[in-house]
Amino acid sequence: MNVHGLNGEKQGNQGTYKSLLLLDEISKGTPQSQRDLSKKLNIALGLVNSYIKNLISKGYITVRAIPSKRYVYYLTPTGFAEKTRLTYHHLQNFTNLYKEARRDFKELFSRLHKEGVRSVIFAGADESAEIAYLSLQEFDIEFEGIVDNEPAGRDFFRYRIMPFERVKEINADFVIVSSFLRKDEIYKRLIEEGISPDKIKSIFPIYENLYEVNPVAGEK
Repeated sequence: MNVHGLNGEKQGNQGTYKSLLLLDEISKGTPQSQRDLSKKLNIALGLVNSYIKNLISKGYITVRAIPSKRYVYYLTPTGFAEKTRLTYHHLQNFTNLYKEARRDFKELFSRLHKEGVRSVIFAGADESAEIAYLSLQEFDIEFEGIVDNEPAGRDFFRYRIMPFERVKEINADFVIVSSFLRKDEIYKRLIEEGISPDKIKSIFPIYENLYEVNPVAGEK
């Protein structure tokens, strides 16, 4: 996977995706503050404010004050067109991510299987994790569960997502970083929970405290 290229585009892709989330939420026409949008979309309040200002300056949304110091945001015709464009852009990015991540996860699990690895646990529940899980089904490696605080308690396929605090309770040979967009954050959290770096595998490059953890897929 050309993860270095993807990593270079990470900030732009995240910004595009968050703009899409905001445009999609605003298109529903529900009166809500920036704090409401921040909580609902799990985006920092300061970032919501910045994105809103940017979207207004580009003519994608308009704003009207209502009682109780609240605001209603509306998509302009240009905003609806931009929402459609960003949706298509996101689908294209996901298609590319799917193809490359599917290949690299298969390479990783194939190598782990040859090395006698019997079980793994995933860290990070998002689209990349779903690709990893589907890839794992092709190998005789047990899936022992998945941890992630943001969607903890929800279902991931037929498994319940557990909080990070439980990662050391689960008996598995390795922890797989299974999120692309939050890979650095997840790696840091695993270290904080006492997981040894040599027990963590990732197909994505991870940058933590000025040193680089190289992706394992494709290693000889």
